[in-house]
Amino acid sequence: MARPPATPATEGGELPPALPDAAAEHARLADEIRAHDKRYYQDDAPTVSDAEYDALRRRLEALEAQFPELKTPDSPTETVGVAPSEAFAKVRHAVPMLSLSNAFSDDDVAEFIARVRRFLDLKPEQELPVSAEPKIDGLSASLRYEKGRFVRGATRGDGAVGEDVTANLRTLDDVPERLTGDDVPEVIEVRGEVYMSHAHFKALNARQTEAGKPVFANPRNAAAGSLRQLDPKITSERPLRFFAYAWGEASAVPAETQKGMVDNLRRWGFATNDLMQVFGTAEELIAHYHAIEERRASLGYDIDGVVYKVDSLALQRRLGFVSRSPRWAIAHKFPAERATTVLEAIDIQVGRTGSLTPVAKLKPVTVGGVVVSNATLHNEDEIARKDVRVGDTVVVQRAGDVIPQIVEVVLDQRPTPEPAKFEFPHTCPVCGSHAARDEGEVVWRCTGGLICRAQAVERLRHFVSRGAMDIEGLGEKQIEAFYKAGDVREPADIFTLKVRDEQPGKLTRLKNREGWGETSAANLFAAIEDARTREVNRVLYGLGIRHVGEINAKRLLRHYVTIDALREAAKAATPPDPAVKGDKGDDAWREMIDIDGVGAVVAHAVVDFFQEPKNAPPLEALLKELRPSPMPAAASNTPVTGLTVVFTGALERMTRDEAKAMAERLGAKVAGSVSKKTDLVVSGPGAGSKLAKAKELGIETLTEDEWLARVGEGG
Repeated sequence: MARPPATPATEGGELPPALPDAAAEHARLADEIRAHDKRYYQDDAPTVSDAEYDALRRRLEALEAQFPELKTPDSPTETVGVAPSEAFAKVRHAVPMLSLSNAFSDDDVAEFIARVRRFLDLKPEQELPVSAEPKIDGLSASLRYEKGRFVRGATRGDGAVGEDVTANLRTLDDVPERLTGDDVPEVIEVRGEVYMSHAHFKALNARQTEAGKPVFANPRNAAAGSLRQLDPKITSERPLRFFAYAWGEASAVPAETQKGMVDNLRRWGFATNDLMQVFGTAEELIAHYHAIEERRASLGYDIDGVVYKVDSLALQRRLGFVSRSPRWAIAHKFPAERATTVLEAIDIQVGRTGSLTPVAKLKPVTVGGVVVSNATLHNEDEIARKDVRVGDTVVVQRAGDVIPQIVEVVLDQRPTPEPAKFEFPHTCPVCGSHAARDEGEVVWRCTGGLICRAQAVERLRHFVSRGAMDIEGLGEKQIEAFYKAGDVREPADIFTLKVRDEQPGKLTRLKNREGWGETSAANLFAAIEDARTREVNRVLYGLGIRHVGEINAKRLLRHYVTIDALREAAKAATPPDPAVKGDKGDDAWREMIDIDGVGAVVAHAVVDFFQEPKNAPPLEALLKELRPSPMPAAASNTPVTGLTVVFTGALERMTRDEAKAMAERLGAKVAGSVSKKTDLVVSGPGAGSKLAKAKELGIETLTEDEWLARVGEGG
């Protein structure tokens, strides 16, 4: 089960002190769990791990224990699974298919046994046989037999109503059409788990890849997706298996124990698990659990724990049920699994913002129920710290059972002669531009922002965003569509779009494409034309140079005035050589870092960008298409000239962007956070921590109306 990481707020900690806070957290947790249940049970596409999902449930249970009034009949603690899909006919289970409570430690198991003994009021000398069997990680199913013949099969659904998958289940070799034996009940619902072996899962994904279809994340998803096909023919082509381990409605139960009934299921024609055994003490159960855990990787199918059940059916009836689970059974879950495999290569992937991330290519291994062939190595420093080398045997763990990572190298299995240490590349593997690493950071980044394919879409989205070129009608979806179609690959392409669209004989005119029309196409071209004269500082910000945001773009261009002048200064600059004591860089470098608010980090980013030769052609092409207007001159004699201003809360008479533009026009500096250097804080409704900090520091605060009055814009 693979699901999105639980937030820290749901992973434990102190319970909320008041009912309103608890109710809010309860509602949020319930919604989050229901969403995960749908992805797991109905969509066959879970997005968080078992451990994280269990943590959410434990937190919800803790809240309801402290505030019982929060528990309602539809709470996730009172329900099972999710409603069946509308794509399938519905089957109402004659006996509900409930889920099991979980144990996460040996102490939890000991407490389960003690709790059962207390409930039954057993004397110390009285025995309590308990069965133990692997918990198969698959999809629960119920098979109904009448007079020994298979008549209907269903998924668990919400526990009360499941999906009719009879035709699909008939395709499984492990589902007999007729039961054998002279003691088969007139009616018996056999319950168990549909799963896929590791070997069959690997073969299925190989076929999916060959056919150009998406692969499955793990055997459980593959099994669930295969069983819930609308076309039984597809299911028949998937190698699904079935383990029987329980029963629902039964006209007769020809055994007195859980183990006896499972033995009957085997005699009648079902596959059952050979690892099921019966023990008399908690210590023996726990020992069996750890023995199975050690064999887990070699079983050939995925399990995620061991299930314990009171063996006596008479005692099971006495114990009964509590909410969504039986008192007589519990699932002892495994912790996050580790596995050992061989590191075959280290690849460098380039992220959308230019970050270079090393990825370990592994000999495939199953970790926590997922076949893993890639793992993150995080960064250059992490590789060096762990001394990871290609050819090493490594220990792999799925962080939170979701993101695979290399934990350590098994040094005594390092090949001889020793593999060479990994040399982290200082050029981008996608575009060949040089990579830079900021002082104090661990990430190398590609500097070829204008030409790197890995960053192209993200850079283009930034270029047309509101604070930059602000091209109406050219949002994220449109940028992505134009990029995929090959129409826009770099910023200059935006401004030649109309000319290329109007070429004689062009069959795919924009106005004729899906989602466009003559008016919307004309409006886009008009907006692009309008953007040719955007202020020069917005053009610089739009280039996406690291650390050059809206404020730094203005700082730089107040000094250099034009992008051409800034580019020439950056190309001429020589930063200090860290190996040369006392080196402060050349005059061009010192001029740049002396600009108020621009330090070495920003200057390095600017120099790296403009000194990368591969950025020059696309920049030249862009500047030929533009006629940037100069930055608005800041007033030099206003009540706020030279002051640093912070805006916070909701402004009612103007937008935040308008307020910032006004302040800068009046010669003020706008900051995003409050510090001792702040002169004024302008607050609107909903102002929070920034306003509180301003009062704490004794900084003057103004309402929006007071601000407008101060600068002469009131009325």
